[in-house]
Amino acid sequence: MYIEAIASSPDFRRLDSIAGVSVELRYATPNNFVGRDLYGEVDCAWLHIDAAAALEKSIAWLQHQRPDLSVLVLDALRPQRVQEALWAALQGTDLLMYLANPAGGSIHSFGMALDLTLLDRHGRELDMGTPFDDLTALSHPALEEGFLASGQLTHMQVANRRLLRAAMHHGGWHGINTEWWHFDCGDRVQVRAGYVRIR
Repeated sequence: MYIEAIASSPDFRRLDSIAGVSVELRYATPNNFVGRDLYGEVDCAWLHIDAAAALEKSIAWLQHQRPDLSVLVLDALRPQRVQEALWAALQGTDLLMYLANPAGGSIHSFGMALDLTLLDRHGRELDMGTPFDDLTALSHPALEEGFLASGQLTHMQVANRRLLRAAMHHGGWHGINTEWWHFDCGDRVQVRAGYVRIR
């Protein structure tokens, strides 16, 4: 399915239909690691209905635990053709490790992955130790304890990341070892086998 036809599909929901969500798709702006708008006129503010339901569960947990906070979605549905463009842009660099090979398909391209962070009551992003799309080891959840011990991350920054992970885990999302902001909904193998990739 092409993303231009997604509005007519009952299997997808717009992000703005989910209560408690702010949206700032960074790949629709130059504010990302490639420094240019990758989405153009294409509307990528969508999730598969299964992922949307899971996000609602995460938001409900967060609102119960921390009613002063909310979520900001930084990326959601990323069409296959954008994934291919990113893959091409990173050829020959060490940054390829941060990107799913489009041959297999990014979970973003199925509408089953999110990049997000937390906002305080004033709409300011919580300090996570690095900005979104900071493709360095400091962004790796798997390395947080070492960076905490060395003083490169503070207790507050790690606590903010843990809170984001806890909220997402309560909705059934799974984080990854290399990006504190990225979460998959469901098993990657099952998503690739059972869901439609958006082009």
